[in-house]
Amino acid sequence: MSELEIDAVVFDVLGTLVDEPAGLRAGISALDRSLDDAGTERLLSLWQRHIEREQRRIADGERPYVTSDTLDREAAQLVADAEGVGDQGGGAVAALALAGRRLPPWPDTVAGLARLAEQFPLIGLSNASRKALLALNAHAGLRWHQALSAEDARTYKPDPAVYQLAVTVSGRPPERLLMVATHAWDLRAAQHHGLRTAYVSRPVGDPPTPSDRFDLYADDLADLAAQLGRA
Repeated sequence: MSELEIDAVVFDVLGTLVDEPAGLRAGISALDRSLDDAGTERLLSLWQRHIEREQRRIADGERPYVTSDTLDREAAQLVADAEGVGDQGGGAVAALALAGRRLPPWPDTVAGLARLAEQFPLIGLSNASRKALLALNAHAGLRWHQALSAEDARTYKPDPAVYQLAVTVSGRPPERLLMVATHAWDLRAAQHHGLRTAYVSRPVGDPPTPSDRFDLYADDLADLAAQLGRA
C-alpha cells in the first residue's frame, strides 16, 4: 500500500465508539424485568435483524427513506409485541425506542478521541438520525469537530452517498480521509469510495476476513493514535 497521508479521520459511531448491544440490552431489560439473559439476547437479535434489514432495503432503493428514529420505533414495537408487552406500560415502546440514544462509550473512546483530535480533524459519520446522534454524542461524551448523519444523504451506509458527506464537508479528496470502524462491511464500502481504512477491534462488530486489506488494524483507539503518530 502507498504511504498513509491523511488530513482528517472519519469515525463510524455505533459499535465502533459506543457499545450498542449493551445499551439496547438495558432498554430491553427495562421493558420486562422478568427477562433472563437468553430472552434478552433473543429480543436483541430481533431488534438488530430488523434494523439491518430495513437499512439495507432503503440503501438498495426497495423502501422509501425514513430516519433511524422510525426504524428504532419499529424495532421497539417488534420487541414489545414478541414479549407480549404491547404498550401497556403507557409509553413503554416509546421509551424503548430511545434506548439507542443511551449507549455507553467503550473505555478507551473518550480519551482516544481527545488524543486523536490533537493530530487531526475528527468527523463522526453515523447511520443514526440527527436527533439520535446529538443525544448519543451528549450521553457518551463524544467530542467532534463535525458530526454527520446519514439522514443528510437520505440513505444508509454502505450507500456511497453517505461516505460522500465526509468528503464534501472536509473539502479533501477521499484518499486523504481515514475511515475508522469495527465493521468490515463499513470499511469495504468506504474503501470502494476511495477512503483509506482502519479497523479497530471491538467485542461486537464485523471482523475482517482474510481477503480484506485495510490500511491499519488497531486494538483500540490508543493503538490507532500511536500508529498514526508513527505514520
